[in-house]
Amino acid sequence: MSQEHIHRLDGRIFGDPGADGMVHRAFLRAEGYTAEEVRRHPVIGICTSWSELNPCNSGFRDLAAAVKRGVEAAGGLALEFPTISISEPFSRPSSMYLRNLLAMDVEETILASPIDGVVLLGGCDKTVPGVLMGAISAGMPAVLVTAGPRPVACWQGEPTTVDAQWDVIDQRRVGALSDEDWAAFEGVIHSGPGTCNVMGTATTMAAIGELLGFALPGSALAPAAAPERDAIAEESGRLIVDVVSRGVRPRSRITMESLENAVRVTCALGGSTNALIHLEALAGRAGLRIGHERLREWSRSTPFITDVKPNGKALLSDLDAAGGIPAVAARIRHLLHEHVATAEGRTWGEVFDGLAPASVDGPIADAAEPLTPDGGISVLRGSLAPGGAVMKLAGAAASARRHRGRAVVFDGVADMWSRIDRDDLDVDADSVLVLRGVGVKGGPGIPEVGHVPIPAKLVRAGVTDMLRVTDARMSGTSSGSVVLHVSPEAAVGGPLALVRDGDEIELDTHAGRLDLLVPAEELAARAPVTGGVAPPRRGWGSLYARHALQPDEGCDFDFLVDEDLRGREVPS
Repeated sequence: MSQEHIHRLDGRIFGDPGADGMVHRAFLRAEGYTAEEVRRHPVIGICTSWSELNPCNSGFRDLAAAVKRGVEAAGGLALEFPTISISEPFSRPSSMYLRNLLAMDVEETILASPIDGVVLLGGCDKTVPGVLMGAISAGMPAVLVTAGPRPVACWQGEPTTVDAQWDVIDQRRVGALSDEDWAAFEGVIHSGPGTCNVMGTATTMAAIGELLGFALPGSALAPAAAPERDAIAEESGRLIVDVVSRGVRPRSRITMESLENAVRVTCALGGSTNALIHLEALAGRAGLRIGHERLREWSRSTPFITDVKPNGKALLSDLDAAGGIPAVAARIRHLLHEHVATAEGRTWGEVFDGLAPASVDGPIADAAEPLTPDGGISVLRGSLAPGGAVMKLAGAAASARRHRGRAVVFDGVADMWSRIDRDDLDVDADSVLVLRGVGVKGGPGIPEVGHVPIPAKLVRAGVTDMLRVTDARMSGTSSGSVVLHVSPEAAVGGPLALVRDGDEIELDTHAGRLDLLVPAEELAARAPVTGGVAPPRRGWGSLYARHALQPDEGCDFDFLVDEDLRGREVPS
């Protein structure tokens, strides 16, 4: 069978009265489907990233069954198939290293299968952008169902979310936590299946799924393993049959207007900085490039209004009760494109008009009186980051927004851990901790190691935050004053490779600048420190090393971005 024929195959093959139809129906009936069931139309694939190596996604067996009920209630036939599952803690060298592999797997399986539409089950951080990237490139009608956040834990008598682990880890590092408490914390912090229970990357990407029109409005925050989450999955099964009948293709969802909505709501939420990389990758699959200037303008002019963990006090359940993502978006509707369609086909303006007013006493502030006026995320550029960098202002110290200090440089994670807690480390509270060699190529896979710990001697002195600069990413569950995704990274010879201990670095988030205050002639005389690790010569590692793009281009592979974008200069 030719590749061209495979790419034309759809669920109608099961209704064909000839030999092809008989062969396909007979093959499917081997699984126990009846003669009537194998003739149903449309045929919907359920793409699941369930895995016992991914607790975030461990509820997808039940959710897939709920989706199937919805598809069948709408008259279709639902067939479940797997894709790889990427777990943030368990994946090495990083989860981001495998996101493009997941996207390729999803795209090729969709294209090769006799289906008419697909429901995508994504949870842990990289599975949501990965399945969406694959679906956009495959071009088949798609609906997204996310895993939902896990229950809130209880630690020392208080409600506790996953972001508490960073403080507990620091307490352990400096000897302030007993063996008994350390073991007890391990047993309670993750209290069930589902994604991280704060506004981390998984929740941010679930919100983006709503804004882009792939997931049901209001679906992002429903708890994992709750009846409400099952109901969302079942309704999504009905919805995909309607989406197929309307002929809505994923690429039509990715417009500059829908991307702007997604970026602005991410900033209003104080969402994960990782989302900007994924949004650029999603744009690239549709032949678009957001670019630095748009990101800077959208983020700078969007108020941060959502007081939820890890950047605030409220829980995700509080935000859900206040109206969820639609309620946050409604507060900044004057900044959004209200004509953009939701997954159901309504416009966002119609959704906003149907919402009850959210209480001003809840976790969503009024846009006229924001938590901060200049957004939850700052997009930067300067002599240290000519390709750009980002900083999550939500949760960062106000004093760090404008800061000048001398660099303390670590070349990779091993070097950092070997020296960060030494009493003779030449560092003070005004220093700028620089971690390099951990970007896209250097990581590889730009791992989430950017939340450089405060040196132990400073922790003991009461220092709780300081400026850090890195070409790595940071967990969306983290907070603090960290400049991330510095591009180009050190491993490809970016300016970060030229920084030396004692160099002065200046950050000005108001001006959107990150600069290395060293004369150009001195920099020209320095040899870059790139890490010097030879890329793999075979397999996925070789492909990744040769084709992965930098963060400002979404870290996708150069040959996977849409053909309309390849080789074309796009305004930055």
